[in-house]
Amino acid sequence: MELGLQDKVALVTGAASGIGKETARVLLDEGATVVMTDLDEEDLKATAVKLTENDRLLYFPADIRSLESLKQLHEYIKKSLGTIDILVQNAGVTGAQGLFHTLSDDDWVYTIEQNLHGPVRVAREFLPDLREGGWGRLLFITSENAVQPYDNELPYDSAKAAVLSFAKGLSRSYAMEGLLVNTVSPAFIETPMTDRMMQKRSEEKNVSFDEAVDSFLEEERPHIELKRRGQTEEVAAVIAFLCSEKASFVNGANYRVDGGSVATI
Repeated sequence: MELGLQDKVALVTGAASGIGKETARVLLDEGATVVMTDLDEEDLKATAVKLTENDRLLYFPADIRSLESLKQLHEYIKKSLGTIDILVQNAGVTGAQGLFHTLSDDDWVYTIEQNLHGPVRVAREFLPDLREGGWGRLLFITSENAVQPYDNELPYDSAKAAVLSFAKGLSRSYAMEGLLVNTVSPAFIETPMTDRMMQKRSEEKNVSFDEAVDSFLEEERPHIELKRRGQTEEVAAVIAFLCSEKASFVNGANYRVDGGSVATI
């Protein structure tokens, strides 16, 4: 399918690995120029080398929690490419985990700073670019947790639910200018984040990594009928569509890429 992304400039946060990395790859394949950002410059460089030698791929390290860091990223893009047309806000962390009574105020602040305030700051910094030219796409990566909270991840649940609400509200503000805002909510995708979760589970239960995955699916995600982790390319395909000309009548929507994990309509 021709997505109409030639000559578009996309910024992907959290792009050094996982969903962000695969999103960068798909957007490149569709003809876009892509700027990848993440915390560590060496990780970004290694990812860029793996993806392509194409001069349509650039990278610059930034911390989405820092206004100054985001301004430096923005200045780099302005000098290198001008303005962006597409923003995929993917960066985030699992954050503090545990039942509510075990979590401190600092646990909540850390997780919400990463997963809510960060996306808000990114959107604010690049909104002028996205409003320019009468065409823009703003995608937030949320999670199944936004609508199906788990009691041992309440700070993460809350932050992702807030991003979902933020995106829906934002989608009403600039649609007539050509800026469309949507979200994608993955569940249990094979990424370094879930690798760490499953490695911890395997150690706690004294089982193999694969056994940890299988037991997690059975006990914690029984509605994933495919009985496997999703793949990053399965998420990136949906992201690329929503970034494209083909999604010109999609606004304020939340697309789940969760294998059925969310047990509701």
